Amino acid sequence: MFFPAAVPQASDLAPIADLWAYLGLALTGIITEEATPLIGGLAAHDGRLDLVVAGLWTAAGVWAADLLLYAVGRTRGRWIRKRWPGVRRFVLRALRVVRRNPWRASLAVRFAYGLRITLPIACGAARLPLWLYTIGSGISSVVWTVLFTAIGWGFGRTTLIILGHVRRYERILVPAIIVGVVIAWWVMRKRHVEEEVVEVIATGHRKSHAHRAPDV
Repeated sequence: MFFPAAVPQASDLAPIADLWAYLGLALTGIITEEATPLIGGLAAHDGRLDLVVAGLWTAAGVWAADLLLYAVGRTRGRWIRKRWPGVRRFVLRALRVVRRNPWRASLAVRFAYGLRITLPIACGAARLPLWLYTIGSGISSVVWTVLFTAIGWGFGRTTLIILGHVRRYERILVPAIIVGVVIAWWVMRKRHVEEEVVEVIATGHRKSHAHRAPDV
């Protein structure tokens, strides 16, 4: 016997789909970096997600990831430096910076381009007080998420004004955001931006190109 009431309706599945979308934002922020809050903001502008909720899930996800990396550095920091020699130089330099500027390093974890993995690990390896790192990385995660979620929302607004429709171009816009973030990351790696980030954390200002030591 057929029971129509037993057939799930689209409206019944919408909360589940939204939950998966929010979980996706929380889990991918540490991997896709700026692309995640940008896409979250775009989806919020299109009415698919709630702007505030999308921001909260994204911030919570990257904050949890930063705390996990801190725990890895605190418990396995020495092993990581031995296991991956290529990471060793960045971790050791970040360690020196963290020990001199613990609060500034904690606040920088989300904005430390090129060091978003190694800096939290270095904070753990340097045994920063958990309460200090938790507060600093939490502030960093919230500010970073609010900034780029707002940019994503504004990007959707601009698309609406220029093209007259957002949803119609979503299949192009989302890959374009991801590709743009990847290109930006590649350019920063080529320019050794992580070296400048370390300098800013250590001294509070960027060293002039004229005084930079030549690459060996």
